Amino acid sequence: MELGMIGLGRMGANMVRRLLRKGHRCVVYNRSPGPVETLVQEGAVGAFSLRELVQKLSPPRAVWIMLPVDAVDPTIDALLPELERDDVIVDGGNSYFELDIQRARRLRSRGIHYVDCGVSGGVWGLERGYCLMIGGEEAVVRRLEPIFAALAPGEAAAPANPERKHPSTADSGYLHCGPHGAGHFVKMVHNGIEYGLMAAYAEGFNLLRQAHVSRGAAEGATAMVEPGHEEYRFQFNLADIAELWRRGSVIGSWLLDLAAMSFARDPDLKEFTGVVGDSGEGRWTIETAVRQGVPVPVLASALFARFASRGAADFSNRILSALRFGFGAHKEPVQGGKQ
Repeated sequence: MELGMIGLGRMGANMVRRLLRKGHRCVVYNRSPGPVETLVQEGAVGAFSLRELVQKLSPPRAVWIMLPVDAVDPTIDALLPELERDDVIVDGGNSYFELDIQRARRLRSRGIHYVDCGVSGGVWGLERGYCLMIGGEEAVVRRLEPIFAALAPGEAAAPANPERKHPSTADSGYLHCGPHGAGHFVKMVHNGIEYGLMAAYAEGFNLLRQAHVSRGAAEGATAMVEPGHEEYRFQFNLADIAELWRRGSVIGSWLLDLAAMSFARDPDLKEFTGVVGDSGEGRWTIETAVRQGVPVPVLASALFARFASRGAADFSNRILSALRFGFGAHKEPVQGGKQ
């Protein structure tokens, strides 16, 4: 099968490489020509304008957009004059699911099909494959199934589920989740869960790293022995513990694998500052949960922790210090818990 790919960043370029390895024909376009030229050397067909990309595809065409959410609608607008009825546009980025519903409605009037596809796999997807969460018309999704199957990890990526009575394409790593918007809705919740899992690992390893309390701790310091408890100081090897938990533990996961690799490279993680960004999906997850009246306290806490990492809690902490000093003349402990 053939596919046009727009956007050759960390994800798009490797998705093309995976498709080429599986024998698919890929016509590629990127705003800057360098990535196009690189992939041409690897077997792709290069295009240096959207018109050229469309002209090099046979109808009915399938064009996959792998761009930041803000660039998707302008790209669709630029594509529309070049496309014909029954062509398909796939948005594989992290769009908000309500935008998918609006786009599908708009494109339907032009006879153009639209598919939203949440993609998980990151920079490792070239070798591991990509988990694909797909929304759109069933017939159109079936038409693109050779592409989805080639990008997906395949059944061997996970042990067989002995309780599963009705296997589907989910067993291979891709799934038609429902109508327009359903794919990105599932990906949105996926990323909200990802926030929570990452926060849980981060908090747990931080507790291990700071596993000590003493009787001489300053007032207000968390490392102070409480009555009835013992003074202790443990110095855990976080790289060893992460490696240990990868084997037989119920909290084993790919995220734990990545943590183990990071600790093996540098136990102190000196190359990182601890300022954590968010790309929007976590916010959309919380907003959607509020509209639906569904409690997601862990996911919300993980999102707010990211805000705090960027200094958004600094002033509120200063207010707390001021109030504590105001009612009890409590002085702030200096960093490290010593006056």
